Amino acid sequence: MKAPGTLLISAPLLFSAYGVIRLFGLADGHYGPGVDWQAAHIVGLVGIVLFIPAVLGMERMLPQGNWRTGTVIVTLVGLATTIVQFGADIVFALQAENEADMSRLSHDFSAIPGVRLTFYMVGPPLFFLGLIVLSVLLVRAGRLPWWSPVVLAFSTVLPMLTLDLIPLAGLGILASVLPLRSPADECDAMLRAPR
Repeated sequence: MKAPGTLLISAPLLFSAYGVIRLFGLADGHYGPGVDWQAAHIVGLVGIVLFIPAVLGMERMLPQGNWRTGTVIVTLVGLATTIVQFGADIVFALQAENEADMSRLSHDFSAIPGVRLTFYMVGPPLFFLGLIVLSVLLVRAGRLPWWSPVVLAFSTVLPMLTLDLIPLAGLGILASVLPLRSPADECDAMLRAPR
């Protein structure tokens, strides 16, 4: 499979789809426990899970080194905490009869010592930070153009401004990784180059 491959395309697209479904859910004035909430979060969860093999694929495009290993570990930790957050939201929506119930369950969970810090404040941003650093390393390795980390950084900031920008953030992440070249592409280019 040539880079960026199906996973690097589908993961950010599903992240965008999560944002789009969320916006449709908000449009009717009732976005809480129900079909729209669950659909959005399940799609988002699948997208986040698909980032795991995508990140591991990006790792294989880099030369070995401490920066590569450390960045991948940080990114995977961020992904794991994000998966817990999405999973918790899905479970709470299944248990709740209304938005007040869901808010109470979410509050009870985040009130557990260390949960809010780990799974909401520090953990998930590590995923985005790791992606940005990975893209910088890929630029240094000649796999991505200089502008990819810029687009990626801008895209990851958008949801922090408002969750309504999640669809654009996903598309920005997609745009930043699309230029990835596969080793096969490079070999072909070398064979075609004049000697």
